[in-house]
Amino acid sequence: MINIEKIHHVAYRCNDAKETTQWYKDKLNMDLVLAIAEDQVPSTKAPDPYMHIFLDAGDENVLAFFELPNSPTMGRDTNTPEWVQHIAMRVASVEALIAAKEELVSKGVDVLGPTNHGVFKSIYFFDPNGHRLELSANTGTKEQYKQLNEVAQDMINEWAETKKAPRHAAWLHEQD
Repeated sequence: MINIEKIHHVAYRCNDAKETTQWYKDKLNMDLVLAIAEDQVPSTKAPDPYMHIFLDAGDENVLAFFELPNSPTMGRDTNTPEWVQHIAMRVASVEALIAAKEELVSKGVDVLGPTNHGVFKSIYFFDPNGHRLELSANTGTKEQYKQLNEVAQDMINEWAETKKAPRHAAWLHEQD
């Protein structure tokens, strides 16, 4: 049986590895922990130079990026709304979330929120590559998370049949 311990890293593409490293350090205080550069892809042996950077997202979480200079210009999936694909990172409290928003705004970042999701609050903004980022602070109780877990499979089953939002957890957005 496979036993996943944790996510090793999550990787996205970037336009410029140096700019991305500097932006994440300046805006989110994430240190560069590793850089790997090759002239060919190790797994496929395809000749495709790249720079792969790894950033410390705290508590052994790693956010990584690839700069691919020989590939076509980076775009986004235009069939998916830009709010769907995002990287969400947790902060310690709502107070820390508000402070993060203030700091990001002071550094020239356009920030949306906070948005109340019932059991957490979030702010949203974009990195220089166009990736949407989310900072979240949990606000739910153990009982609320337990209740949500208990109805999760029923919600998926209902969604699969109707493609309409099930009402099992409607209370989440009725709070705000």
